Amino acid sequence: MLMNRRYPVGAEVLSEGTHFRIWAPAREQVAVVLEGDRSSRLLTPEENGYHSVLLTEVGSGARYGFQLDGEDHVYPDPASRFQPDGPHGPSEVVDPRFDWTEDDWRGLKPEGQVLYELHVGTFTREGTWAAAEEQLPELADLGITCLEVLPVGEFPGRFGWGYDGVNLFAPSHLYGSPSDFRRFVNTAHRAGIGVILDVVYNHLGPDGNSLKAFSTTYFSTKHETDWGEALNFDGEGSGPVREFILANAAYWIDEYHLDGLRLDATQDIHDRAAPENHILTDIGRRVRIAAKGRDTLVVGENEPQHSELCRPIERGGYGLDALWNDDFHHSAMVALTGRSEAYFTDYRGAPQEFISAAKYGYLFQGQCYSWQKKPRGHPGIDLPPSAFICFLQNHDQLANSGRGVRVHQLTSPGRYRAMLALQLLGPGTPMLFQGQEFASSAPFHYFADHKPELATLVEKGRLDFLVQFPSLKDPHMQSVFARPHDPATFERCKLDFSERITHAAAYRLTRDLLQLRLHDSTFGKASPRGVDGAVLADDAFLLRFFERDGLDRLLIVNFGRDLHLKRLPEPLMAPPRDAGWKLILCTEDPAYGGCGRPVVQTKTEGWRIPGEAALVFASERTTTSEGSHAAAARNPR
Repeated sequence: MLMNRRYPVGAEVLSEGTHFRIWAPAREQVAVVLEGDRSSRLLTPEENGYHSVLLTEVGSGARYGFQLDGEDHVYPDPASRFQPDGPHGPSEVVDPRFDWTEDDWRGLKPEGQVLYELHVGTFTREGTWAAAEEQLPELADLGITCLEVLPVGEFPGRFGWGYDGVNLFAPSHLYGSPSDFRRFVNTAHRAGIGVILDVVYNHLGPDGNSLKAFSTTYFSTKHETDWGEALNFDGEGSGPVREFILANAAYWIDEYHLDGLRLDATQDIHDRAAPENHILTDIGRRVRIAAKGRDTLVVGENEPQHSELCRPIERGGYGLDALWNDDFHHSAMVALTGRSEAYFTDYRGAPQEFISAAKYGYLFQGQCYSWQKKPRGHPGIDLPPSAFICFLQNHDQLANSGRGVRVHQLTSPGRYRAMLALQLLGPGTPMLFQGQEFASSAPFHYFADHKPELATLVEKGRLDFLVQFPSLKDPHMQSVFARPHDPATFERCKLDFSERITHAAAYRLTRDLLQLRLHDSTFGKASPRGVDGAVLADDAFLLRFFERDGLDRLLIVNFGRDLHLKRLPEPLMAPPRDAGWKLILCTEDPAYGGCGRPVVQTKTEGWRIPGEAALVFASERTTTSEGSHAAAARNPR
């Protein structure tokens, strides 16, 4: 009997009491055991493998577990809403009611967003929702519009990335209570910031995962992942497994008012169904239904870069809103560091790569990828620029550097500033990693707190992964690698917000670029064919952003030495309607820590573009009423 439940599984507080429901087709008897009262209450079997019972005397805050077929062991609820003592402890009944005061928040549209990837445990010294909440006004003032929070489903140990979660419905007790999480989202919305959650639907962690005790059908017998057993989305008995995951996707949107999800490693979410019936498509549908009219953002990570994931369902796609753009990151890293090994092998960091990325999203659209000895990517020319999320740092890529160091520490200051301008003003959706805005000195390592035997295996597995980079095979390099299970590794990753002051020039540049993107009439609003570009030299190129009223913008990026040009390329750069170009931002401005080298345009010298710099020009037809962009950037909202 489903009664008036919100979801098919878990403990739900109703007016009559608490209703418990679990899918355990492999078990004849399932009993709920309340903490402090070892007597058990049998659940009533249903015809479809579910078991359920209503306990009128149980309310919010009660702790419980499940006993299977009379065994002594008591298991936590696979759909637990909270694990106050971690994944091996009892589950807790949670009343989802909350005093939401987010006013008329209408959610997030895919266009016009600036994402910020955040790990709750290291974003602040305290590592809690409450501490992170205090920083939301600062992020809003900076120009962040959406937080992308790393996974928070309960996982074992005192710290971790969250990708080894085992209780998908239970926000980790390490960061606070469910109410703390809701309060964080409520405050973010009041500040004008959306929140999407990174979720892992391809596997579960190795410690604390008790799903098999209820049914081995949860896991696939046909598919595998690099991290563990794949969930069963297309095999025998997969219906309730799909419903379990779809309920989880809806749950975060409905009960926590989240604005969407980021789906981890979608290439390992295996389902042989056609796109219109694929589990990824169904997740997107369920998210939108749960939002009840609010706009949502469903983002995918997809290593092989299958752009059809973002194509509308009615055109044969899967209906996601955006995908991470690894191509942009890989080209940028080669341009910034010269490092071209392992999965960077096929990238040159050349100007044409960035022009192609600006125009088409992905660089690889079916060409041979020699690193994997197979084609990479699918064409996505029909997709909006917002569908491609561009980043210079994220949790994976920072940790994959071996020492976890930030990108700005691997290149020259001027070159990094130029690349940052390209990232934040380019047509794709930009994503910053926590602390990038003020050039944080904190590294970001891989960290995971497992029991000793598993910790040893995890550390070895991490090392085996990193040695795909020849430079990281050096024993001297390996001797400085941070140990994942060492608490000091975790502590070193925490941000120091005093660097907003000590690194004020870097913080100012990020702020000015974001304000320019958010308030300029052209940047961040490009149509699929609204950008073109030209190579100026071996290390320099320009992009032209076309605006309907002729108020075009130029972004010139020079990673090399000073560049002299008699004229800008024609006809691409023909000034609109006989107008010239006015410089509105240069990353070599002393206010950003630059050398202040001027841009000169004379009849004899033509254009002199400073080396290792990015420059932004606006058509001189731009009127004062349309804004002095440099002034707007210096005086953000």
